[in-house]
Amino acid sequence: MYYFIKTPFWAKLVFPGLVWKMPAGYNRIYLTFDDGPHPDITCFILTELKKYNAKATFFCVGENVFKFPNVYKKIQDEGHAIGNHTYNHLNGWRTETDVYLENVEKAQHLIKGKLFRPPYGKFTKQQQRIISSPRFALNSIMWTVLSADFDSNISGQQCLKNMVTQAEDGSIIVMHDSERAWKNLEYALPRALDFFSEKGFSFEAITGNG
Repeated sequence: MYYFIKTPFWAKLVFPGLVWKMPAGYNRIYLTFDDGPHPDITCFILTELKKYNAKATFFCVGENVFKFPNVYKKIQDEGHAIGNHTYNHLNGWRTETDVYLENVEKAQHLIKGKLFRPPYGKFTKQQQRIISSPRFALNSIMWTVLSADFDSNISGQQCLKNMVTQAEDGSIIVMHDSERAWKNLEYALPRALDFFSEKGFSFEAITGNG
């Protein structure tokens, strides 16, 4: 498994219309969580965020919203932002454009936000162009730092290190409210919240304007 912890500059050149980082100058970190909601893990995250008055952005998979509507509602009720992560967590590189867009649209019936993140960070330029067009009018949010909590070959300590050594003012950090990520998330999230809080950062949700 190969991935970049910090997004390389050339990725931003390939997809210049995407949001890779938020404006600096405000001492803010933007935590994001992909693949939920999950009845236990998402609630753990919400509890930890509340301890620091932290807001975050949850990119939800449509089928999980359908399964766990109360958890989805809880995310919104606690003041966090939401985004579309397709209905079935599709890889855009391996999915025909029409099928991919229908899946995004199916999720959008349940997820009423204006944000989108492609699963695995993979969609084609054509898919991205249509998603940002008036048909969907979704703002595609990528990331600055990948925590790699999904990687079972690393420890929670490494996951935490990935975040605290690479993130800075305006960084968008990716974590996951999924069972695959749970071991690392459980260790790293509380400690990351504490670390960045001690450094004077606040935690903000991403708005529909990116």
